[in-house]
Amino acid sequence: MLGEVLGVERRRRWSEDEKLEILSEVGLSGASVTQVAQRHEITRSQIYGWRRDLKKKGLWSPDRGAVFLPVDFSGHPEPESAPAPARPVPVELRLSNGRCLRFDSSIDEEALTRLIRAVEAA
Repeated sequence: MLGEVLGVERRRRWSEDEKLEILSEVGLSGASVTQVAQRHEITRSQIYGWRRDLKKKGLWSPDRGAVFLPVDFSGHPEPESAPAPARPVPVELRLSNGRCLRFDSSIDEEALTRLIRAVEAA
């Protein structure tokens, strides 16, 4: 029985930066995991594995693509009287280190700042 070589097997090494760049392509312009995997000639399971490994290292977060933009309210005057304060609502804040804080919207600004700093330092 004769065997035949169909192609050259290659083993590529990806840096964490390259992995992060590939992972960030998922969802851009509606790109699916399958499309990104095909574009880079890797398997879908490789993308999921990278995502899991980088999450463990604290390098990847599902909210990584979140963008905060400044808002300019200078064209709108302040209302004469502020409306009655609304009932406090629960707020969830995801930090860059992957941790999540849940608190009440009525929390004091200074207390929240101290809490965020404490959790980031832990």
